[in-house]
Order: sequence, then structure tokens, then C-alpha cells
Amino acid sequence: MSAAIECNGLAVGYGGHAVVGGIDLALGAGQWLAVIGTNGSGKSTLLKTLAGLIAPIAGTAAVRSADGSPDRATVSYLSQSHEQGFLLPIRSRDVVCMGRWPARGLTGRLRGDDQAMVDDAMGAMGITDLADQPLGTLSGGQCQRVHLAQALCRRADVLLLDEPTAGLDAASRERYLAVMDSERARGSVVVTATHDVREAQRADLVLVVAERVVACGPPGEALTAEALAQAFGVVISDATGPVVIDPHHGHDHHHGPGSPHVHGPAPGHQHDH
Repeated sequence: MSAAIECNGLAVGYGGHAVVGGIDLALGAGQWLAVIGTNGSGKSTLLKTLAGLIAPIAGTAAVRSADGSPDRATVSYLSQSHEQGFLLPIRSRDVVCMGRWPARGLTGRLRGDDQAMVDDAMGAMGITDLADQPLGTLSGGQCQRVHLAQALCRRADVLLLDEPTAGLDAASRERYLAVMDSERARGSVVVTATHDVREAQRADLVLVVAERVVACGPPGEALTAEALAQAFGVVISDATGPVVIDPHHGHDHHHGPGSPHVHGPAPGHQHDH
């Protein structure tokens, strides 16, 4: 089943207070929306609203099938933080298998096709060799790939991914981007919340937020130096294009072709081993 997302006059927030409002957008099957902004700008709140975890403050957010089916499209949501305090030494494969629980239930036995989906997702994220490793022994980047595989294993119509590239090294980022292309070819709608301008440039539509909608449109229209300055603070230029200096996140993001201009590793970002 193909899916679609439509937001009209949407305001998202908590306790009746809107973090960001005035969101109007429409996505069809196979399209990718990148929501970009600093911490606290409303990115995660929007994803939680689309996932049905919190109610809109105002307006509407519809996640439905694009083929007219009355059934709600299936959604796979990856949060920004993951629970690591497991009492048991749960294996990486067990974590990925959780992605099949919505289809089989907590007590349902996974079938052969479920196991195949688990294998496919782990292979796609390059973690097949980590299948029997306890999650608590993995690096931050490896854990992120395990959780991404869990999200992929759902085979959902809609993927809602909050900071999916956090902790990933360059090779793993490229693997992730290739997987996103495959998911879109399958017909999935993809929505990612990110600080990474390079990732946002790959999307069909970009929503720039800073506790308000700064810009919304194709990357070439939304990712302007002016919009990025409003969202992140300071934008300078080098030989290859504008560079975002994000005082709230601790590192730079490149806008335009070429390699990123980076002064150092971001605090809290781990290498993927």
C-alpha cells in the first residue's frame, strides 16, 4: 500500500503550547521530506505528531494510504534517543526483530518471511556480523545502525526518522542514504529530522524550522544562506558555498557541492566502528 502525508495549518507542541505552527505540506508515495533546524526548533515534535504519539495543537496532520484504502498507512518511527538500560544482554538481532512485533504481536512467533525481512534489514545496514553481539557492547554508531535496521524491518509505508545519521561515520552515512533511496523506490514516504544540510539536499522537500517555519520547498529553494542563517545563527562562505555555523549543536554543516567545512567533531557524536 502506498502512503501520503498531508498537513494543513498544523501547529505542534505540548500542553497547548505550540512549538512551531503554520505547517502546510503534502507528500506522496516515494517522496522524502527533510526537516532541518537546531535542537528545540520543533523537528522532533513534528515527527512525534506525525507518528500519532502526540496530538496537534491546531490544524490537521493526515497519514493515510495514497490508493484510497480506508486503512491508516503503517508507520515506522525512530526516536532520537534509544533505551540502552536493558536488564538482559539482548542481542542486536533481537532488537531488529522487534521491528516485526507490530505485525505479529508481542507473543506471536516470527515466521520465515519475518526472519527474511530481519536478514534483509541487517544486511542493508551492514550489521549482519553483529547479530549475536549484545547491544550494550556496541559503539554508538553500531547501535544506531541496529536501530535503523529495526525501523526498516517494519516494512512500513511511512518512515519517520529522528536524527538517523547521528553517530554514523562517512561510510555508514552513504549506506544509509542508499537504503533511503531503496525505500523510496519501494514507495515509502520518508520524513527525517536532521541538522545535516548535506542530507537535506538529497530530499524532495525541505522544511526549515526555528520555532516557526523559516522556509519550505525543494532543496534549491529552501536551503538558502538566508534561511539557514535564520535557523542556525551564522552562515559564512568558502570556495564551495555557504557553511552553517550552528552554535546550538557544536559543529558546522555544509551547503552546496563539495566536502563539508568542519572545524572539529561534534560533541556527543561517536565514530561508527
